[in-house]
Amino acid sequence: MFNPFSEVAGSGSGDAELVEQARNGDRAALEQLVLRHQAWVYNVAVRMVFHPQDAEEVTQEVLIKAVTRLSTFRGESRFRTWLYRIAANHVLNMKRRGGELRPQTFASYAAAITDTPDLDLPDPKTVPVDVPLLVEEAKLTCTTGMLMCLDRRQRLVFTLGEIFGVSDAVGGDILEVSADNFRQCLSRARRDLYQFMHGQCGLVNASNPCRCPKKTKGFIDNGHVDPAHLLFVPLHVRRVREAAAGTVREIEDVLDRQYAAVYRDHPFLEPPDQIDWLRRVFDRPDVRTALHLD
Repeated sequence: MFNPFSEVAGSGSGDAELVEQARNGDRAALEQLVLRHQAWVYNVAVRMVFHPQDAEEVTQEVLIKAVTRLSTFRGESRFRTWLYRIAANHVLNMKRRGGELRPQTFASYAAAITDTPDLDLPDPKTVPVDVPLLVEEAKLTCTTGMLMCLDRRQRLVFTLGEIFGVSDAVGGDILEVSADNFRQCLSRARRDLYQFMHGQCGLVNASNPCRCPKKTKGFIDNGHVDPAHLLFVPLHVRRVREAAAGTVREIEDVLDRQYAAVYRDHPFLEPPDQIDWLRRVFDRPDVRTALHLD
């Protein structure tokens, strides 16, 4: 799969030609261009707003902005950089979503996890999916929730730099800051998240008593996990570390590598109904007018 964050794929190979064709009214080229980047925008959005349904809306908003502004793209930067600048500005300045977790501190999040009782796993006969999927859902829900304790800018920088392996130079281009500034912000986000996980999470520090199987039933009882509607566990799982193969940065500290691996092992999610949604967008009068679509 095309990876826009790869230093090789990121050279813009293919994007420039598709942009030119799309600007000349080639609907198929525009569709291909959007599909090339849509899943990546979506996976950034999930880590910004938590709820996949909200992330789908955010992705659509970002791509509509990009499509309707395509005529303003002058080729002074790579298309990838231009598109992800739009995405970054959008997610940093958007209003809070209905399903987005409210801002919280690491201390309040730790208290909420501690207050969730340790319970036996659900009886397999009482739930509609296999129990191991529920444990995985609990793990993904909890660790994604940890990201929400970072402020939006830290969360975006951590998602780009640590989870998807964007280099400091590329990250700086996307956020329109220096590579040093991006690296410093990433360092602070890594430090804050690692300190929390090292002191709280059994996935990172075996001396911590918190274990995903013990918390699963409590998460279900508290409404954080719905066995009938799993948010983060897709039927066919492809991991971020596989989707971003070759781009994930090397981390010197072994413990840092351990906590970061928790996030790279998250599923790489595919947004639903991509083609149907795209074709509806391309039928919008403003999009057809802006791009003179065939």
